[in-house]
Amino acid sequence: MQLPPAPPASSEAVRRVLSRNRRRDTAPELAVRRALRSLGIGYRVDWSPPGTSRRRRADIVVRRGRVAGFVDGCFWHSCSVHLHMPKANAEWWELKLASVVARDRDTDAQLLAAGWLPVRVREHEDPEDAALRIALAVEERRASA
Repeated sequence: MQLPPAPPASSEAVRRVLSRNRRRDTAPELAVRRALRSLGIGYRVDWSPPGTSRRRRADIVVRRGRVAGFVDGCFWHSCSVHLHMPKANAEWWELKLASVVARDRDTDAQLLAAGWLPVRVREHEDPEDAALRIALAVEERRASA
């Protein structure tokens, strides 16, 4: 999906907020990683699983078990519970967020085709519950290997 050029930020405050968004090591991601570590699960961070596009990186990759974990932010990944569409530049944001969701689905398909299991958790989920979901997927895959 080809997006039109991004419009300028609607205000200086919006520009500051958007410029501070992190690609990795967000607070929800760090909390899930801490919880995974406490469960004894080792992982790589911000890594491209073999067999997939090198431009698609998972937040948490467990090589033994071939599980790719993603901690999806509610805004950027269009959470049905917490998404509030911006009013300024609404048409562009609708296209932008739809393209992120489409990329997520394509990434999941690439991972599955390469033998990896994608596990997506939301930033609003309890980190221990999210880590447990990832850990259970890892243990299930290891047991069946």
